[in-house]
Amino acid sequence: MTPASPRIAPPPSARAPVATPPPNPTRADRVFLAGIALLGGCYLLVLLAMLVADAAYTSPAHLWAALRSPEIRYSIHLSFLSCTLTAVLSVWVAVPIGYLLSRYRFPGRALVDAILDIPIVLPPLVIGLSLLILFQTAPGRALERWFPITYAIPSVILAQFMVACAFAVRTMRATFDHISTRPEHVALTLGCSRPQAFWWVVLPEARRGILTAGTLAWARALGEFGPILIFSGATRLKTEVLPTTVFLELSVGNLEAAVAVSLLMVSAAVAVLLLIRTFGAQESLGRPL
Repeated sequence: MTPASPRIAPPPSARAPVATPPPNPTRADRVFLAGIALLGGCYLLVLLAMLVADAAYTSPAHLWAALRSPEIRYSIHLSFLSCTLTAVLSVWVAVPIGYLLSRYRFPGRALVDAILDIPIVLPPLVIGLSLLILFQTAPGRALERWFPITYAIPSVILAQFMVACAFAVRTMRATFDHISTRPEHVALTLGCSRPQAFWWVVLPEARRGILTAGTLAWARALGEFGPILIFSGATRLKTEVLPTTVFLELSVGNLEAAVAVSLLMVSAAVAVLLLIRTFGAQESLGRPL
C-alpha cells in the first residue's frame, strides 16, 4: 500500500477559464437551449405536479388525524431514531474508507471500489433478502441467540445502513479527492504522525463533506423500504417506519393517511436537501451543490 502522489491545486491564474455564453447567440444556439430547457422543464413539471397532487388530495384534517394515530407516531419516532443512528454509523465508516481509497494505491483497490458500489446498483429487495439469509447461517444464528436482530429494531438500522453507507462513502471519497495533499505532507515533515496529520489537518478540511455525507445517508435511510420489508417485516408498533407505514395504510385502503405520511416524508427530505445546499461541501466537492 503506497500513498498516492500529491495533488497540488493550480494557482487561480493557471486554471482553465470559466466558459461564458457568446454575447450574441445564434439561431442554432437558441434552438439548442430551448430544446434542453424543454426536456428539463418536462421532468421538473412532472415532479411539481406529483407534489401538488399529493397536497391537493389530502387536507390538514387528514394530516392531523394521521399524527394522532399511535402507530404513525411510533413510526415517526422509530424512523428519526433509526435514520440518525444510520447516519452516524455511515459517517463513522465512510470517513476512513473514503480516505483510504483517495490517498492510497494498493492491490485490489479497483475490486474494493466496485464492491462498495454494490448496494447502489442492487435492487433493495435483494439486499434485504441477502441480510435475511446471512442471519440464517450458523454465525448469524449464534449472534442472534445473544442479540436478536432479524425482525427487530436492530434489523431496521442494519438494513438502512447497508444502503445509506454506500452513498456516504462515495461522498467522502469525492471530498478527500478535492482536498490537496500538500498541507498533510507539510504536517508530516514538521514531525506530525500520520494520525495527527489526519485529525488536525485533513479532517477539519473535510468537515463540509462529512456534513453532506451524514445528511445524504440520513435522507437515504428515511426512504428505505425494500430491505426493511424483507429483513425487518412491517409489524405495527415494532418495526414500523414511515415507508412501511405508507405500505400498511395502502394495504388497508386508507389512502388519505398514506398520502399524509408521504407528505411528512417529502417535507423531511426537502429540509435535508436545503441543509445540504446551505451548509454542504461546496468547496470539498469542488462544485456548488
